[in-house]
This record gives sequence, structure tokens and C-alpha cells, in this order.
Amino acid sequence: MTTTLPTPDVLATVDLGSNTFRLQVSRVVEDQLYPLDAMKETVRLGAGLTADKYLDDATQEKALACMARFGERLRGFSPAQVRIVGTNTLRVAKNSADFIQRAEALLGFPIEIIAGREEARLVYIGAAHSLPATKERRLVVDIGGGSTEFVIGSQFKAHVTESLPLGCVSYSMRYFADGKLSRSNFADATLAARNEIQRITTEYRPEEWQLAVGTSGTARSLRDILEINDWSASDITLEGMLQLRAELIKRESLKNVSLNGLKADRLPVLPGGLAIMIAIFEELGISKMTVAEGALRDGVLYDLLGRQREKDMRESTVQLFKRRYHVDVPQSERVQALAERLYRMVAGEDVDQDMLKRLIWAARLHEIGLTIAHTAYHKHSAYILQNADMPGFSKREQAMLATIVLGHRGDMGKMQQVVNDPALWQAVVALRLAVLFYRSRMAITLPELLDLKLDVKGFVLTMSQNWLNDNPLTASAFRQEVLQWKNVGFELDVSQL
Repeated sequence: MTTTLPTPDVLATVDLGSNTFRLQVSRVVEDQLYPLDAMKETVRLGAGLTADKYLDDATQEKALACMARFGERLRGFSPAQVRIVGTNTLRVAKNSADFIQRAEALLGFPIEIIAGREEARLVYIGAAHSLPATKERRLVVDIGGGSTEFVIGSQFKAHVTESLPLGCVSYSMRYFADGKLSRSNFADATLAARNEIQRITTEYRPEEWQLAVGTSGTARSLRDILEINDWSASDITLEGMLQLRAELIKRESLKNVSLNGLKADRLPVLPGGLAIMIAIFEELGISKMTVAEGALRDGVLYDLLGRQREKDMRESTVQLFKRRYHVDVPQSERVQALAERLYRMVAGEDVDQDMLKRLIWAARLHEIGLTIAHTAYHKHSAYILQNADMPGFSKREQAMLATIVLGHRGDMGKMQQVVNDPALWQAVVALRLAVLFYRSRMAITLPELLDLKLDVKGFVLTMSQNWLNDNPLTASAFRQEVLQWKNVGFELDVSQL
């Protein structure tokens, strides 16, 4: 059977949340997205986390069965059309790497584990595209299954982002595990949430925003319940939630709860989500909250569209880091240009465009660690890239940037355990050689003949003999470089013509 490829104006995203997995397919018309198809499954991945932070087998199998169904729907899409993100549970699960490997095989596309603040940024983008294009500063709150994201932004730009470990699944399991709905259970859950939220109250005080907006399942569920039961007109209010809490306490147990507007799949996580939302209102001084239909999956789609339209947030982040860490721009540009040239040579016709982008970003940022110390600055650079909040980048992308930068100088022995991707080795050799050429930190005349090729045992660097004769310091550095590559099982043959 022949599979018909989707047209390039169709994009798809998968949000692997701690409560719900969602797939959305949308059509691109100019700069807007119009939904074509959607799939949703309540997997409750967060409920499968054991006390020692391992995903249990039963939850993994349930999740993988969902992945297989999603994978069939994504069949025929190209990598440029699809983005799949994992959130809090996949961030914290100790065995997430093995699970992700199995999941990716079923989906047919890589899974990006995004940091909490990156999740917050994407949530805001999704919410902003479903709200009127007004200029007020908005507080956007997204209660997920394992974490809650807080953003202050205006129009389509997020200004302040935060992610806290408050989730409707985790709190429902921790404080309402037996299904009992008591005044003391709600008090404990709300107090615990308020203690977490107190960490951010200074940045999110009421004078910093004009409109409070809730997104995702918990906010939509609370809005529907309050409105249909006449506990609130249309928005979420503290008074309405207190009435809902009193009603739940009156029922004493989840098995006795049946409310107009409450969907069956939201019932098990309603108490935890309600306690968290009450705590948010009380701590941040919110009187009422409107609800936006856009959420994380929409933000991911618009971010993916931006990458295709050359509005890539990752580029903005790299520029910000260059300024923040006072990068020597002329030097980074020289190194970047040569590293890109060498990478294209060694990759030949099979240029990995994603790896090329990462190499370019790594070349621009390889010296950011100099702001900490010159000694072992490459290790400082790698640490920053691995651990900093970098809007637009997934944790995997950050790890790749850190690996390339870590390998750009010094002993290669450190690389043996972290690099198992041929394209990544090619990026490392390209950046490493480019840095050697520009060790003087000045514009130099490069050899007229310069080539880098793959060899059965490693790499072959070919250059003019006359150039090496005229640059004995660099020639000596290349001889040392040959030994470094031998230490990791590669041959670097420096040929002269």
C-alpha cells in the first residue's frame, strides 16, 4: 500500500503530559494554524511514578500502547512537520531514557524533554494565540499533572517564566490517595501548595499583571463545573472554588461525587487540581481567572511554525547568551565559519542539517565559560549549556551543544563515554580543528588547499605544505591533535600537498 505524504502546510505535535497525552494535527494558512485532527488519551503517566521515581511497568505499557496509536496517525509525516515534547514526569523519572527509546520506535520521531521554564514559555505562546491581541500584561497559569507553570507576558512574548512541582495527579495521589475528601486533606494539600508558591510571589504580585488566565484541563474543568452549577458566572473565582470544595467535602469520598460539568476522566485528579488552584488564588491575590483554549500543544505548533518561517526562538536565545556572557564576536564568527565549512566537507552529501545548526550554535557559544575562568573554560561552557534555561532548546539539544563544546579543546578521553553518534563526532572534529586554526584569535589567511574527509579509521585533513611550513606553531598543534584522536580510537591523518 502506498502512503501519501501530508502536504508541507500540515504540522503535528504530541504533548506527553503527566496526566494526558495529546496529538494535534493542524493546517498552516499564512501565519495561522487551523486544527484538522486531534487525539487525546488519559494515560496518567505521573501516577506510575514509584516512591523512588521510577515509572512502573504497567504505566509504561499503557503509555506505549498509546504511542503505537499515535505513531500510526503520524505515519507519512516528515521530521520537519512533527514535534513531540515530554514534560514533568519524563523529566524526573530515573528510567525515562529506556522508556523514551521504546516510545520513539513506536512514534517514529524523537521525543524532546523540555525544561519547566521552556514548558512555561510554550504554554504562554499557545494561550496568547487563543486570546484577543490586547496589550495588557497577563498572568498565565497552567496546572499540569506533575508541575504548574506560571508566566507573565504581553501579546506573544513571555517575560517571566517559572515552573513549580505542583500537579493535579501528584497532589491527588499524595493527599487524596484513598479517595477521601475531608477538610483536613484539603487543608494539607492547599497549605503545601501555598508553601511552594510563596517562592515566586514577589515576581508575580498583582501589580505586575492585569489579567489572570488559566489553561489546560484543570482550569477548563473548574470553569465548566463552577459555571454549570451557578457557583460562578463564566470565570474561575475563589468564592466559586470554595463552594465546590465544600460540596466535595460534603460528599466525603470521590465515589460519591457526581457533578454537572465534571467529566469522568477528570474526577480522580479534581481534588488535587482544586487545592492547587485555591492556593494560587490565595497566594497571588487573584480575584478571578479567565480560561484560554490554547495550551502547550498549540505553543509547540506555533514554535515549530516559527522555526520554518525563520523565527526560531533558539536563534534569539543564542544571541542573548552571546551578550550575557560577553562573547568575543569576531573570534566566534571566524571559528563558526570555518567549523561549518569543515563540517560540510566531512559530511559530504549527507549533511545532517540539524547537527549543522547545533554546530553553528556551539561555535558561537564555545567560549561563554571564559566569564567564569580561563582554566578549563570549555568545561564551564559545557556546564552552562547543559544546565541553563535556554528558551527554544530541548534538554537533548542542550546536551548535544554541551558535548560539542566540551570536546572542542583539551584531553579527548572525556569524550569516549558521551559520544556515540557519527554526526556528533563530525561536529566535534570540525569545531576542534577550527579552534586550532584560529588559536591566534586574529584573522588569518587559511591554506589555499584545505580539505577534511572521512576515512575508514577516522578523518583525513589535507592542506598545503607551504602553509604548514609558514605556521610552525599550528603545525605542532596538529601533531598533538593526532595523538588526542588516537586516544579515543580514531586516526587523524594530517596530509600535506
